[in-house]
Amino acid sequence: SVVIEIKGDCAIVGKRIAQEHGYRYIRQIFDGFCEIEEDPVSENHKRYRRAIEQGIDPVEMLLNHEHVEWAESQIPKIRRKREFTFNDPQWNSMWYLIRHSQVPSLPDLNVTGAWELGYTGRGQVVTFLDDGLEFDHPDLSENYDKEASTDINSNDDDPTPRYEPTNENKHGTRCAGEVAAKVNNNKCGVGIAYHARVGGIRMLDGDVTDSVEARSLSHRPNHIDIYSASWGPDDNGLVVDGPGRLAKKAFENGALNGRGGKGSIFVWASGNGGRQSDSCACDGYITSIYTIAISATTEHGNKPWYLEECSATLASAYSSGQSNTGERDIFTTDLNHACTNHHTGTSAAAPLAAAIYALVLEANPSLTWRDIMYITVMGSRPDAIPSNTVIIRNAAGFNVSSRFGFGLMDAGLMTWYASGWKNIPPMSSCESVASAPKRIIKGHSDQTFPLNLMECKTDVDPRREVNYIEQVQVFVTLLTDRRGEIEIYLYSPSNTKTQLLPRRDHDQSNKGFQDWPFLTVQLWGEVPHGQWKLQIVNNGGGTATLLSWRLIVHGTREYPISPRSARIQSPFEPDRSSFILKPLHTIANYRWSKAQRRFQKLKPKSTKTSNYSTLYHYYKRFFYFGRYWFFQS
Repeated sequence: SVVIEIKGDCAIVGKRIAQEHGYRYIRQIFDGFCEIEEDPVSENHKRYRRAIEQGIDPVEMLLNHEHVEWAESQIPKIRRKREFTFNDPQWNSMWYLIRHSQVPSLPDLNVTGAWELGYTGRGQVVTFLDDGLEFDHPDLSENYDKEASTDINSNDDDPTPRYEPTNENKHGTRCAGEVAAKVNNNKCGVGIAYHARVGGIRMLDGDVTDSVEARSLSHRPNHIDIYSASWGPDDNGLVVDGPGRLAKKAFENGALNGRGGKGSIFVWASGNGGRQSDSCACDGYITSIYTIAISATTEHGNKPWYLEECSATLASAYSSGQSNTGERDIFTTDLNHACTNHHTGTSAAAPLAAAIYALVLEANPSLTWRDIMYITVMGSRPDAIPSNTVIIRNAAGFNVSSRFGFGLMDAGLMTWYASGWKNIPPMSSCESVASAPKRIIKGHSDQTFPLNLMECKTDVDPRREVNYIEQVQVFVTLLTDRRGEIEIYLYSPSNTKTQLLPRRDHDQSNKGFQDWPFLTVQLWGEVPHGQWKLQIVNNGGGTATLLSWRLIVHGTREYPISPRSARIQSPFEPDRSSFILKPLHTIANYRWSKAQRRFQKLKPKSTKTSNYSTLYHYYKRFFYFGRYWFFQS
């Protein structure tokens, strides 16, 4: 075909010019730019043929026309899709980064989406608290950061793991490769944040004391951005354990002072005790407000057999599944300069999350530790949660589950959010202690205990009130004959039900809970004002006694989300360009039916213009799209 620029209208002038020269008019591209092509059946086609026979370019004949300003033959050009291809031999086996085969309908982690935006982790430092790091591994050596590494077990600066025949101390090296494996070196695979720096803190290959944990968590907090840990108490379904006083202090110091005051990012694997009916609700590292608990889902989108459920889980990444169904594991670096395609469990999921956070921080280094949590909540995909999962839709419109948190992490969407993110307001917290005396819950029965929270303010600074929830801690002191028979539920003022503690069949302890901090993130975005209810279910034949419980709500006074612009449109989500995000207090915290009733009450009696009358006029145009209230502009 040929495109000509003319003086006049394509449909009239362009069509006439085409017919005069043996062409056929196809279409207008822009005003005055018309596309035409040879028309062998045209009466004037002989003119076109004669020019060819005489060695004259037919385009030159078009240029001689008085109405033609410019003409050019359209020649096919070589254009390649800018897909990511690497010479690393196992790149095509990394199914969780890009869906090469098997279940292509399921999403991957959309890491290539972040890469396409230009983010590869450059300038970010990720350190693994583990059993050591083989830093001279050819896939890791170039990205190794000595300043982010140390050996707590041997009291030196060399994090090299202790080698022995069973390769027991392979864990840290495997985790590190998921983040920072070098690209295009014909070795192993590809790290998600392949330009990030990676370090190792050897602290698991010896006696692990409170001091060891605290020293590890506190190592170079203004140099290290992200700490990743894939360990915790025994996953046997028997213990209730967590960080000691020193480690708790290290978490708090890291969140308040790390990264120059923006807060260290602590990523934690949620645990592998699913087969033992264990729950991460009994893991104090997971129920800390300062850690990000990461669960796992399998290649085919199933619940892994090892998964632990709890209301503290924030999000999920991919990991291993059932090998007898063809589900693959995670590919990464291994000891002795080798590679492995058998990294498994939530131990493999948490490093993938840490790598995504390196991409997110590159997109916006000013993000605080709580900004990271918000971006995780908004940038994870609940549509990737297996269909047989119990989903909670809270009163703020978020879909969340105890298995997978707010969904599968989406690196492209999260970095897109981060690139225009405005820091959320400072965190406020308020505490309320239930005043009821000790209560007995008989066997095979349940009781509910109310707590009214009409205001959520602190005595220190009444202005630091909580109007929008982030995390809720419930500290429970409970005596019981058999701890594993107890279930605990929390109902928010919006009547959202969240399970703080599921049954643990193997836990026969009679120690109960001593001011244990249960945590839920499932009420994110809700309003804390009103009546809370704690429900305790005793499934056993003995008795349980509630001695005390208290509630701590963490969140913000102001509406926390400040989008990058009034119009929201992400390349990784459905087109929202015709909708405007409106974070309205009168709407965002009510279910749709309640919102309708609210607007009915707000309908003005007079015809004078008011904000409420305007809102009422448009209320039918409000609706949920994803997890936001929108109205059509």
